[in-house]
Amino acid sequence: MATQGKFSRKDIGSHNPIFSQIRTTIETAFYRNNVTMVTSLKEAYKLAKNSPGTIVTDMPVYKPELLGLDDDAKILLLNDGTVFGRTAAARRILGEPGINQAEYATKIREAIYLSRTKKFYHAQVIVGLDKDFSVKANLCIPAPHENIMYSWLLNFQAISEMVAKMYAESKTLENEGDIYIFSDPDWSHPDHPMGLSFVDPKHNCAAILGMRYFGEHKKGTLTIAWGIANRHGYASCHGGQKRYNLPGGKSFVAGVFGLSGSGKSTITHARHNDKYDITVLHDDAFVISTEDSSSVALEPAYFDKTQDYPLTFEDNKFLLTMQNNGATMDADGNIVPVTEDIRNGNGRAVKSILWSPNRINKFDEPVNAIFWLMKDPTIPPVVKLSGAELASVMGATLATKRSTAERLAPGVDPNALVVEPYANPFRTYPLADDYNKFKTLVAERNVDCYILNTGDFMGKKVTPAVTLGVLEAIVEGNANFKPWGPFSDIEIMEIDGYVPNLKDDDYVEQLQKRMEDRVTFIKSRDEAKGGFDKLPDDALEAIEKVVKESKNA
Repeated sequence: MATQGKFSRKDIGSHNPIFSQIRTTIETAFYRNNVTMVTSLKEAYKLAKNSPGTIVTDMPVYKPELLGLDDDAKILLLNDGTVFGRTAAARRILGEPGINQAEYATKIREAIYLSRTKKFYHAQVIVGLDKDFSVKANLCIPAPHENIMYSWLLNFQAISEMVAKMYAESKTLENEGDIYIFSDPDWSHPDHPMGLSFVDPKHNCAAILGMRYFGEHKKGTLTIAWGIANRHGYASCHGGQKRYNLPGGKSFVAGVFGLSGSGKSTITHARHNDKYDITVLHDDAFVISTEDSSSVALEPAYFDKTQDYPLTFEDNKFLLTMQNNGATMDADGNIVPVTEDIRNGNGRAVKSILWSPNRINKFDEPVNAIFWLMKDPTIPPVVKLSGAELASVMGATLATKRSTAERLAPGVDPNALVVEPYANPFRTYPLADDYNKFKTLVAERNVDCYILNTGDFMGKKVTPAVTLGVLEAIVEGNANFKPWGPFSDIEIMEIDGYVPNLKDDDYVEQLQKRMEDRVTFIKSRDEAKGGFDKLPDDALEAIEKVVKESKNA
């Protein structure tokens, strides 16, 4: 798949669905005489290195020649100020209730006009690492924010000769224009004190204004790419996927879905003490075809927390850029980063594709199992879901805790459990689309579905060792699941120390309440956003059946 960026003159105009008021406003900004095209990673590195405030560490980039960088490239560090996480409250999606196109078109026009005296850069990447799914994205961003541009080029695919050849072999999608993103981190507006991340998903464009955090640019790009995937027969996935290469030519492909802090990256990259031959697709962004269950990764690099990685940790050699970390000087006089979130929370780094030794861009093999990662204290470490409706609706009501990766609006409780459908807060299309796609994967593609509780179970921490042990048993076909109490469509694998006591009235009451919370959430979608995220009736019926059965415990 490929998007369209050039048009015959007869196809330019209001009759072409690719064009719209806001898309045209944003794309036009790319052609101003204050915009310079950046055509290589090497050029972007030099711009970022010389950008005001950049810290050029004395740590070399690992195997830079394989990444398209010069031999002397170093890991670069640039820090933000007050804000060091995503700001969900700043997101505005055209098409959702209350979002007035004329209002935002005016604000974006004015933002672009006021930026005319600045020097801007235009960078391009390909999102999607295989010709089956690949779309072109363009970023326009001003100096002195070259570090954001450089990280963006690293995170996705800068267009090298090899990437251009792959993209040229992709089939052009009808009515899908290239992605255009205009960014001005220095913008401010009294209506948007936390900044503005505006997305027109139908026309593949966005304006990211007043926001310096690199994660906004990464997720803003993915938001649009996932929307394109959804329109063309793919399930859009905010999660990780790995393949266990088993004896006898067999394999087991597992997809894990969870928000930051849920363990999705840990599970995706777990080596199981080298017990298995493992191939990784990606740990954050991919798509699954509903036609043949194959999967394509959207990014080559990783954007990971540095909280748990001390300076001496071996994997730090794979870092490319760092954000919101400290710096100091070692005994030899070298400038090195101070990680472990000493400076602030949510320190981050863009990490090379080379970090995962067995990476691949596409899994031709169909996915075997989906794992919803939750932090729901009433769910044991693992349960297996039967029935496509229950399997999908439990993904639609995925419960977790907020992470330090999110900047919260005043008054929001950071410790409250929240529901985030399919662990993807970046969805711009109706929730029913995801529900139906994951339902199809289970019903028609024979994908198994599990819930892994990676938080605590009734006050007892579910350790990574427990979670990985569960995965090993499932992959090897040794997992012993049996009916769980009164539930007709939920099976349990009993694990010592984590067996739920259905004779404990307090536990049963809490379990019922959490399931009722899901019912409440589903019903709330009928009215929220004007019914934009209303789910089909069978979704509600599946979870109401679980609530009814829980009362027989």
